[in-house]
Amino acid sequence: MTQHQGRHFLQIPGPSPVPDRVLRAMDMPVIDHRSAGFAELAKTVFDGCQKIFQTAGQVIIFPSSGTGAWEAAIVNTLSPGDRVLMVETGHFAMMWRQMAARWGIDVDLIPGDWRRGADPVAIEAKLAQDKAHAIKAVMVVHNETSTGATSRIGDIRAAMDRVGHPALLLVDTISSLGSVDFRHDEWKVDVTVSCSQKGFMLPPGLGFNAISEKARAAARTNKMPRSYWDWEEMLKPNAAGFFPYTPATNLLYGLREAIAMLLEEGLDAVFARHKRLAAATRAAVTHWGLEVLCLEPAEFSPVLTAVLMPPGHDADKFRKTVLENYNMSLGSGLGKVAGKVFRIGHLGECNELTLMGALSGVEMGLAAAGVPHRAGGVDAAMKFLEGRNEANSPAHLKVVKT
Repeated sequence: MTQHQGRHFLQIPGPSPVPDRVLRAMDMPVIDHRSAGFAELAKTVFDGCQKIFQTAGQVIIFPSSGTGAWEAAIVNTLSPGDRVLMVETGHFAMMWRQMAARWGIDVDLIPGDWRRGADPVAIEAKLAQDKAHAIKAVMVVHNETSTGATSRIGDIRAAMDRVGHPALLLVDTISSLGSVDFRHDEWKVDVTVSCSQKGFMLPPGLGFNAISEKARAAARTNKMPRSYWDWEEMLKPNAAGFFPYTPATNLLYGLREAIAMLLEEGLDAVFARHKRLAAATRAAVTHWGLEVLCLEPAEFSPVLTAVLMPPGHDADKFRKTVLENYNMSLGSGLGKVAGKVFRIGHLGECNELTLMGALSGVEMGLAAAGVPHRAGGVDAAMKFLEGRNEANSPAHLKVVKT
């Protein structure tokens, strides 16, 4: 195997690179998780999470992956036989659907082509037909990591409100939280699911549920069995800064530092930075003559860009060429788009120069792999970032409520 000097470019859409500040914050002796010092740490983290989720409500932290946080959302709010509405936006939406089905949930799926986010109009139409309110929850992936399409959660909430449907709103923000504007309280989300290794810039190991009072009330009456994931068992000791079982103590040190970094930059600035880097990436892709998988401009992901390979060219072979020649990891295509797309992550600790390095690696890789393209995509991205592109205007860059 080729030996490389210099740092590895991790340009997958998560786990994202862990900043040095966060690494240093985690480099601590293991703390007694029953001590007053730990309680102070935990309370600081709980408060910080509320700011990132943009909620005044409870945020529950599990030692888990994002998949565990998915399961916690299901088993605390739904009962076997309940009907829910889900949308086929990509690989992860289908995985969440599969999990719900395994718990005995009846899933009404709105089909999709994996090139768009969830359609608020289609959701509204489905809910309007449900006169008996049999649908107990609408479950949506905010940022579909497999496709690079971001669903418009604010518009989906407005659609639910227009028809006066009482269904819970459960949203997966695993790859969007801390990178894309998301407003748990304002959009009246009942359960927001997330994890540590994307916008929070941490190693994997923490799962999150931000919950509304409506969701907590549902958890008191639903019939799903649970133990490890039980919200009430977490909330009792959380009130004093403790957990019912051993938490991921050193990850909490890192979480405290990551939250501080996000708040120091300012959430609006964080969201604008991600949108700017994503737009520069699309400028490069368009110049190369390649196609962005997401078809709806209002739903272009600030977190990643999924790029379609030309016919006859395998995305995984291209990714292997890039890794072996330039020591950079790009995201693979998943599910129905396996081998057809590669994904460029531009989230978390990513700035203009990091992105330029990543795009240079892609462009050199296209040449090395013999993929048809037009040279100069990196220069197109630079022109965008320097303001030499008319699309780089204040109106274009402002944060949109997705």
